[in-house]
Amino acid sequence: MSATHDGPRGLPGHLDELNRSLIVGVLNVTPDSFSDGGRYDDVESAIAHGRALYAGGADVVDVGGESTRPGAARTAPEIERERVMPVVGALAEAGVPVSVDTINASTAAAAVGAGAVIVNDVSGGLGDPGMLDTVAALGTTYVCMHWRAYSDQMDDHAVYDDVIGEVRDELAARLDACVAAGIDLERVVIDPGLGFAKTPAHNWMLLGGLDELATLGRPILVGASRKRFLGELLADSGTGAQRAPSGRDVATSTLSALASLRGVWAVRVHDVVATHDAIRAAHAWSTHQLDQRDV
Repeated sequence: MSATHDGPRGLPGHLDELNRSLIVGVLNVTPDSFSDGGRYDDVESAIAHGRALYAGGADVVDVGGESTRPGAARTAPEIERERVMPVVGALAEAGVPVSVDTINASTAAAAVGAGAVIVNDVSGGLGDPGMLDTVAALGTTYVCMHWRAYSDQMDDHAVYDDVIGEVRDELAARLDACVAAGIDLERVVIDPGLGFAKTPAHNWMLLGGLDELATLGRPILVGASRKRFLGELLADSGTGAQRAPSGRDVATSTLSALASLRGVWAVRVHDVVATHDAIRAAHAWSTHQLDQRDV
């Protein structure tokens, strides 16, 4: 997988001009997200944090109103819209490129109408039968993630004989569904869905198998930020207790830099400042290596 970072069609022009992986900043406006639930669940603090993410180096701010942490219960679409719409509108009006993190077609349509430029659907169109038709009608950029079940059931579906091959094939089927719905494939990004119906071992194998996923011909987004497999990796050697989500940012930034060197289109993270620095350093190193080869 060459480090081209080529992106999807339809985004604001300045995002196409970046010769590095984009940084998608996570903005959860929920009371129950695994990492920062409740910190930004009022409109004022959410908008302020979204602005801070953008100022700190996020190229896109991803606003979500439904927790997808393991075991999370579903949120009614109308409640989700109440949470995200004021934030999406205010950030878009301020010139921040906004993505909406939703599996609901009605929320996607409302958010794009308010200025969102990306629909980030963790269900890949499986969570709402109207999503793909809606995205096709909106003509927006679409992140299609690998998904097998809702959050309260997904751990039961973390069973694979060949996780890289099965994720690749299941994503290929979702791309076919996108085309059948009338979505311009040039506007579609794929996401391997780290942590969603995946064990820690599955996540590491998928990160090592990015080249295989790249054969699908679509840009890749990697979302590893603060996830359980990093908590397990960094577990206390004495007690075995997983590292808390807030203590996983250095590992996240490291993975993000490595993924950038592999040419992924974007990484989705909570700590955009550290990730921005890590990706800049990785890009400088990669560029210097290329320059040396030309000497």
